[in-house]
Amino acid sequence: MKEDEDFIKIKKAHIEFARQLDELEKKPFLTPHDEMEIKIIKKKKLVHKDEMEKILRKYR
Repeated sequence: MKEDEDFIKIKKAHIEFARQLDELEKKPFLTPHDEMEIKIIKKKKLVHKDEMEKILRKYR
């Protein structure tokens, strides 16, 4: 199903954003660029989470 493929793609991206956040947050010192990158990644991660929820709601 198209939704299943989309869900898998979105989930993989969500996991990748989480990994990127972990890497950035491990740094002992964050530059202003790092802080901005964290905000951007968190927003993208939230969008992907919302999209996954939307797909899951169709099956409930």
